[in-house]
Amino acid sequence: MDDYDNAEALSAQFHSKLSGMGQDGGNAGGGRGGKSRGGRRGGRGGGRSGGGGFQSREKDISHALSKLLRHQAASAGIPLDKEGYAPLELVLKWGTLRNLKVTVSEVRNVIATNDKQRFAWKLKDGSGDASLLDTSDDAADFVIRANQGHSIASVTSDAGLLTPIDDPETAPPVVCHGTFFSFWPAIVASGGLKRMTRNHVHMGCLEDAALLNKAPIPGLRRDAQIMVYIDVRRALREDPALKWWRAANGVVLSEGNADGVVPAKFFQRVVTSPHGSRLLPGSTELLLWEAGSKVADLPADVLSKARAPAGKAAMQRRAETKPRAGSEASTPKSKTPSQDELAKTPVE
Repeated sequence: MDDYDNAEALSAQFHSKLSGMGQDGGNAGGGRGGKSRGGRRGGRGGGRSGGGGFQSREKDISHALSKLLRHQAASAGIPLDKEGYAPLELVLKWGTLRNLKVTVSEVRNVIATNDKQRFAWKLKDGSGDASLLDTSDDAADFVIRANQGHSIASVTSDAGLLTPIDDPETAPPVVCHGTFFSFWPAIVASGGLKRMTRNHVHMGCLEDAALLNKAPIPGLRRDAQIMVYIDVRRALREDPALKWWRAANGVVLSEGNADGVVPAKFFQRVVTSPHGSRLLPGSTELLLWEAGSKVADLPADVLSKARAPAGKAAMQRRAETKPRAGSEASTPKSKTPSQDELAKTPVE
């Protein structure tokens, strides 16, 4: 079986199983975000369990850690080392985390139980008794990082945070990026997936369809309306300059080409997700792209109703007016939403 057949079979198997499972929550209303009625960010009244208190606070802590460690550490004056680690004692003194009065024990629990394995920590300077990871309540003992999702320029791919994927023989044959109806026209117009204000385009790894038993899959938004399956092995063979990486939590990432784009010619398959298909006439799954070529467009009436999901509209406006240096030229604002794959709320 060649690379294309392998990627085709795996993406079809994955998508079939995903469609059979269905998905919970998020964006069933035309792309208007993934918040539940239980309250902002799953806050008052709920979180996922609907039981309030504990789930809500845990989620608030996770969101605050993500915001700081992925995007705001530099502006907050918190130093990150070359692998993206920050001193936990400084992290807990920052803004929201300080106001929440977060404890080391709570951080330990978030790291251990976060469903997308967003964070890692270790003993400061790599010294000390390893058992302190389980027992110490002194923040000065630890450093903490986000495993991926950074927009901080000083956190570079090759500094130890990420593992390179450079061998076509052992690379995952296909990965998947989830996006939304409102972004699809801009993705097509720009010739692929842009990293925008983040350092990388993020993708879920589908090497093993059994990963579906891990819900959610790190790097893949559960409320996505369009699934973009990308043939990594073909990309490695045809464009060696296009770099690919794997984060500690399994997320696959790429900075894209010189323009910050993962080219559409490597789109093995693009198809509407279970969420997206329900928004189409007759609730019919729609194949948009196959083997690097466009197959169909989204219906105009669907696009006219599409809206950016919660947490992305502001990021779109910033991306349109303040592009990354060296990644894209400044362009006038447009009524057509830009593709901004930086999602802070809800966090990927």
